Amino acid sequence: MTERLPVVILCGGASSRMRGSGGDDRPKPLVHIGEQPVLWHIMKFYAHFGHTDFVLALGYRGELIKRYFLDYLPMSRDFTLQLSRASEITYHAQNNEDDWRVTLADTGIETMKGARVAKVEQYIDTPTFFVTYGDGVGNIDLKALLAFHRQHGKLATVTGVRPFSQFGLIETRGDRVIGFREKPQVEGYVNGGFFVFERGVFDYLHGPDTLELEKEPLENLARDGQLRVYRHDGFWRAMDTLKDAQVLDEMWKSGAAPWKIW
Repeated sequence: MTERLPVVILCGGASSRMRGSGGDDRPKPLVHIGEQPVLWHIMKFYAHFGHTDFVLALGYRGELIKRYFLDYLPMSRDFTLQLSRASEITYHAQNNEDDWRVTLADTGIETMKGARVAKVEQYIDTPTFFVTYGDGVGNIDLKALLAFHRQHGKLATVTGVRPFSQFGLIETRGDRVIGFREKPQVEGYVNGGFFVFERGVFDYLHGPDTLELEKEPLENLARDGQLRVYRHDGFWRAMDTLKDAQVLDEMWKSGAAPWKIW
């Protein structure tokens, strides 16, 4: 039987860099890729590996994320109701998401990511759990990631990724241009999220609402020898800008979305 671990998804960010002229005020996790928000894609990815117990750390416009899930059944399935007894709804067929267990926790509009994780500790009932961002997709092998984490035995694992550069590179020999490389992968690795934590990580998360996960908590874990990196050389992309959202949407609609493994 597949081990089922809680997945904390950080859902506090606004989509301010994607608003353009449309004045979109949705939280970033609700920005759509295809017909569903990026949050749904992330959850489907984890669910493919058997991890269907989700804890969503809400912030900006968290009520919209709550409404999305409260409306999920009637908006995704056929149903029958008697108008005089509208609360008695009969749903037809089933969704692949029927076994998802979703906890929606308000963690504050201005709260930083480290403090958001600390605020959902009460909803984590296992020694080991996942944490990820609510705006990044990839084709990480979660089974291999978890095995790596268990093998090294430390408190925390971060997934290192190699995104593609925003700019193309000019290849030179002296001052002579010998070629161009169109948006190559960056050298080295950056933090792609997809963390695996042990409960001992909460000892590093004490602090104010301004506690940023990537600052003191991860730095102190690294200082204490409790942080390891799982290197992922495959696909990963964060949805930071409107352009990122458009690229991911085009991938999905073309049937060439590398993260769609379900």
